[in-house]
Amino acid sequence: MTKHGVVVVPEDTVVGLAAGRQFSFPPPRAGDSYKMLAGQIDLGAAMMGSWLDSMKASSPRHKLVAPRVAVAGDVEQDDWMEKHPSALGEFESLAAAASGKQIVMFLDYDGTLSPIVEDPDSAMMTDEMREAVRSVSEHFPTAIVSGRGRDKGEQARSVLCQPASEFLPMIGEVHDLLVAKMASIPGAMVENNKFCLSVHFRCVDEKKWGTLAEQVRSVLREYPRLRLTQGRKVLEIRPVIKWDKGRALEFLLGALGFADRADVFPIYIGDDRTDEDAFRVLRSRGQGAGILVTRFPKDTLASFSLRNPAEVKDFLHELVIAKS
Repeated sequence: MTKHGVVVVPEDTVVGLAAGRQFSFPPPRAGDSYKMLAGQIDLGAAMMGSWLDSMKASSPRHKLVAPRVAVAGDVEQDDWMEKHPSALGEFESLAAAASGKQIVMFLDYDGTLSPIVEDPDSAMMTDEMREAVRSVSEHFPTAIVSGRGRDKGEQARSVLCQPASEFLPMIGEVHDLLVAKMASIPGAMVENNKFCLSVHFRCVDEKKWGTLAEQVRSVLREYPRLRLTQGRKVLEIRPVIKWDKGRALEFLLGALGFADRADVFPIYIGDDRTDEDAFRVLRSRGQGAGILVTRFPKDTLASFSLRNPAEVKDFLHELVIAKS
């Protein structure tokens, strides 16, 4: 048995026809409709009118309390699942598409391998999940693509490229400024991921979200080489460079020797807006499968879905069993 091992890949440093449902392998290449959706994802709050609106939209709770008829919600869920079926429910079809090809696994961390928690530093894989990742890495090349610094990640072999290293002093300055600004907003937390900063508002009173967003933007006005993006109840500050999880995926495929191979089947599993860049790459390559982890319908370029980290663990187990 080949022991491939796990490659921990910080996204800002480095350097995958059933009855009644139709989906294709490889996924259709990104056309105009996908480019339009990708543009909406990239623009984030600008497409929604304001950062505050976008912050509210990123909260699943708002989707739960949104006034709508239950039947209409069920129809929306069913329609979404038709387009993004469960990777567990359609496992045989997915495995058939990958048959005879080299599966390469790419895994997000927070919200995918570990649950989303109030304190980001306490987000860790369970022992069962760690074992599932170890097992799948013994059968397939496996990379964890995360915004976490390597010092916060699991112990594993790392592939490293640092396109944002020149920004480290600037990021340090902005971190200190944001910590000072957020001190007046109860529940706000600033996390330094070395090559990017995260301002978490999961524990902030919703009435303070607008103030928080404005405070962050006021700091960034003096730093035009940094850009503001948004994830799940978090604002993220990144260098203005051409680097994201999609480029990290392409870099890794090349580093592992799979860049130009037609017999490779990349599988990328992630739960966040930042993972859409990787899903987009898979569609443009016409290879592999993107799997979104979510309990709610979302605009996505992923081909499949899983509801939570527990289902991710079950999916990894299924891959190992199928390989064995």
